[in-house]
Amino acid sequence: MKTSLEVEYWVVDDDGELVPPDTLLDVSEQVDPEFVEPMLEIKTTPCESIAELREELLGRIGRVVDAAHDQHKRLVPLATPLSASPADIPYREKDSTDLQRRIVGPTFDDARFCAGTHVHFEQSNVVDQLNTLTAIDPAFALVNSAAHYRGERILECARPFLYRRSCYETCPEQGQLWPYVDSVAEWEQRLADAYDSFRERALERGVDRTTFEAEFSPYDAVWNPVRLRSAMPTVEWRSPDTALPSQVLQLAEAVRSIVSQADANGTVVAGSAATTDSDTAVDSRGAGDPLALPAFDRVESVTDAAIYDGLDGTGVRRYLRGLGFTPSAYNPLADRMPDSRLTEGQARNLRLRAADRLEADLERRRVRVS
Repeated sequence: MKTSLEVEYWVVDDDGELVPPDTLLDVSEQVDPEFVEPMLEIKTTPCESIAELREELLGRIGRVVDAAHDQHKRLVPLATPLSASPADIPYREKDSTDLQRRIVGPTFDDARFCAGTHVHFEQSNVVDQLNTLTAIDPAFALVNSAAHYRGERILECARPFLYRRSCYETCPEQGQLWPYVDSVAEWEQRLADAYDSFRERALERGVDRTTFEAEFSPYDAVWNPVRLRSAMPTVEWRSPDTALPSQVLQLAEAVRSIVSQADANGTVVAGSAATTDSDTAVDSRGAGDPLALPAFDRVESVTDAAIYDGLDGTGVRRYLRGLGFTPSAYNPLADRMPDSRLTEGQARNLRLRAADRLEADLERRRVRVS
């Protein structure tokens, strides 16, 4: 199952101030601008193995970090800039972004404070892949990298809250987690319905139909944690924060292993004839057994617990262990942040500290390779 990664990083200067990436975007064709100025995205190609994925991701990040140093800039692996105003994070000029702001409403501005990681899996048994990634959703707590928004500590996992519960609160079909599906046709119908409702909302807000349809297709009008993509083609998991490269790779490897099991052996949802208790069913499955997935209402409740309290949320660690993760093996960056309100100066220093950690993370890898 070929796997690829997209990681978003904030760009700062040597004082920790948010700045545009400028010529950092020229380092590689695999470095792209994001929809806000002080952010870039680094992508890998589809890789056959985790070893190949690791080598490619670390090499590309390393080249951008080196180029950034030459320009007195740094890359920051935090899910939010911790403390910043909207004026500090201007949008790039992009028609679809302007339309999204107009259609979604003022809460869309919260998306500009979010940096994440996207993991792409080559499509195979698509329904099992979609449903497994849906069940895995609370695993974002394993690499949670920010609890602060505009200086305030709002809750443990700030990014999924801002993106899902705030930005897309009025358009839940566009940005929140969808339930399990029984077929690709069911997913496609759900996608078509979401597109129709988004277009209707656009028309109600004075957007011309032709303009809307020129910018958005059904596949490009949803930004959910799990979605199908026509490129490659892939099933995309968009739940995790941006984090240290080693943390992203650790999580990607664990998720790939679980999705591979589901792809090979199938899945069964708790409450079906095959299983009635998701935790014990997962823990006791044997080789070759279908992967037992928790009922969707349990996925939602554990996701909420993870958003508000991270790995310390009620039942979060047990839930993730049941799916095959080892929560004790992760050390989220957000746990190293102060609980108090942050001044702008403190936020700048913490961004630089996170940049130091990213560079040290890369250096440890370089030392091991050499």
